[in-house]
Amino acid sequence: MASIFSRIVSGELPAYKVAEDDQHLAFLDITPLVEGHTLVIPKREVDYIFDMPAEELAALHLFAQRVAKGVAAAVPCRRIGVAVIGLEVPHAHIHLIPMNKVADMNFANPKIKVAEDRMKELAAAIAAKVPGATNGNPSAPAPLDSKGSRETTEANEPATTAAADGSVAQLQQLTKGLVFMSESEAPLEPVSYAAPAGELTDAAALKLLGEPTDAKVETQELTLFLRNHTADNGVLGDPAQANRFKALQMFMKQDLQDTKVYRIGTGPQVKVYALGKTEDGKLAGFKTVLTET
Repeated sequence: MASIFSRIVSGELPAYKVAEDDQHLAFLDITPLVEGHTLVIPKREVDYIFDMPAEELAALHLFAQRVAKGVAAAVPCRRIGVAVIGLEVPHAHIHLIPMNKVADMNFANPKIKVAEDRMKELAAAIAAKVPGATNGNPSAPAPLDSKGSRETTEANEPATTAAADGSVAQLQQLTKGLVFMSESEAPLEPVSYAAPAGELTDAAALKLLGEPTDAKVETQELTLFLRNHTADNGVLGDPAQANRFKALQMFMKQDLQDTKVYRIGTGPQVKVYALGKTEDGKLAGFKTVLTET
């Protein structure tokens, strides 16, 4: 009887695939220890990994190395843990587990439940970062642009006139239809600016954004600013919307550098700009309004 993994290889069963070649397949574990937990298998069914011929075993590990680089680039973590257990499924496989502490690798930990939309998002993000791999998951959304594939542009105008800017195009996709909820609601609008020379001081930020020079400026970490919107059900009780905010947060923290949130003004309506440096030296992100009474 074919193993469950062989049934995935044949297409009989679905999977959140992240990479594939003629001999190997990588896909997300549907009962993961942590988000991004990935399985790497040979397509040829072999029960015990160390029964594989040396050349096949070496090729499997080289493929796993490429997948691990994709996982590390897409999922915030300190290292990618590697494990071979060999008791769960009679088909050789390698576990790649994003980890921040040793306990993340403990298979006695309760498995987590990850929503389908989030699994698709993770699969697409990892697939986009695997060097030289093909995303074999037809059900996943289009992968996020990778730094390696993004075309640079010489345009330094704001986002409304910088449609050719890869980062802004991605931000337009990620923010489309998203609304920041405070005591009122405000849309998220993608923006792009020419970065000033040197450090982005409060004074430089106010000048860049066209705000009054005496306006109050507070900076905040993006994760903290979006914490209510990236919670499991978000502020609207909608997991799909929460997952979209998570995707936006992931993009801004990984594809942009030194991302910060600038809160400008004293209320009741505070202008908010979330900005980070693009690979070609611009500032990009989104703006919205926070209402505080």
